[in-house]
Amino acid sequence: MNHDTSLTQADISRIIEMAWEDRTPFEAIKTLYGLGEPDVRVLMRRELKPASFRLWRERVSGRKTKHLQLRSPEINRGYCPTQYKR
Repeated sequence: MNHDTSLTQADISRIIEMAWEDRTPFEAIKTLYGLGEPDVRVLMRRELKPASFRLWRERVSGRKTKHLQLRSPEINRGYCPTQYKR
């Protein structure tokens, strides 16, 4: 995980947030931060409590919305329209 050393605490926090979001694919994290799914897994294991990491892994394993290749082409956004109300 080479990219990890240049990440700020704010970056790590945002990556964790994106990893928990159902509609944010791992490819978006790769594009923004240069971390692929295996790197995100390592970061999450390191940053989360063990029980939280297990819950996250269970949640994202096989989830179609977390992988662009499995995602329906009809979904073209990274988050729910009502998620970020301004």
